[in-house]
Amino acid sequence: MPIKISNDLPARAQLENEHIFVMTENRALHQDIRPLKILFLNLMPNKQATETQIFRCLSNTPLQIEIDLLQVTSHTSKNTSAEHMLSFYKTFADVRNNRYDGMIITGAPVEQLEFTEVDYWDELCEIMEWSKNNVHSVFHICWGAQAGLYYHYGINKHPLPKKLFGIFRHSVTDPKMRLMRGFDDRFYAPHSRHTDIDLEDVLANPELRVVSLSDVAGPYIIYARDGRQIFVTGHSEYDVNTLADEYFRDLNKGLPIDIPENYFPGDDPSQLPIQNWRSHAHLLYTNWLNYYVYQTTPYNLEQL
Repeated sequence: MPIKISNDLPARAQLENEHIFVMTENRALHQDIRPLKILFLNLMPNKQATETQIFRCLSNTPLQIEIDLLQVTSHTSKNTSAEHMLSFYKTFADVRNNRYDGMIITGAPVEQLEFTEVDYWDELCEIMEWSKNNVHSVFHICWGAQAGLYYHYGINKHPLPKKLFGIFRHSVTDPKMRLMRGFDDRFYAPHSRHTDIDLEDVLANPELRVVSLSDVAGPYIIYARDGRQIFVTGHSEYDVNTLADEYFRDLNKGLPIDIPENYFPGDDPSQLPIQNWRSHAHLLYTNWLNYYVYQTTPYNLEQL
């Protein structure tokens, strides 16, 4: 699938090196089709790494995608250069009059704060409210999923006794759901968070359906509004080394951190981890794009 991105976006070189079809703006102008318009609200601290991870997951269908990168203005990124943000990211004021086929809201390392203590919470609420009428389907990730469940359905997060950190096995609880088409009965996905949501709270809401679950990590994929909202509590987009980088970063800072579970062979951090969630990650994003964006969004987005 060609992903249409800015000509100069740094992620382009890495994606092309992986033989992922990236279409620059210049070439896209000569394509006589309407691409899917995806808005990508990136709340992760390392914007460029997350851009590459998400674009990689969006690269497995024959659809053409046009991506607008969105930032919040009520928070200044400390881990990404101001030049990068000014060059490639739009603000909500820039896009609020637009309509989109899909939207992705990432996680953020703020889950130990109350939602209202997050400096951009009010702006995020405004964006989530706007998305109900201006975006056909919204895909929420990790803290973004917790924030969405809290804002839209009043389901709060709860602190865990210790950080949920590692690769965990999940099961498909609704195999007839198109979002889970092609999934194995058991599959793996990364988690890295200090908080959780209770399964009972989700099941108590008739508007929500749990379509994937982990005995350890709890509800994983939650579905609402006929696929207009999808909540994923883990990080299927993570690279093979993402958890290792996080582990060694905290270890070097002297912070309390356990070895990520089911990650390093023999729980030995000197060993290279093996990625056993890549196929599930690609399938999850492909199914979302195909069944809940491409096949159901109106051709004329003004009809949303």
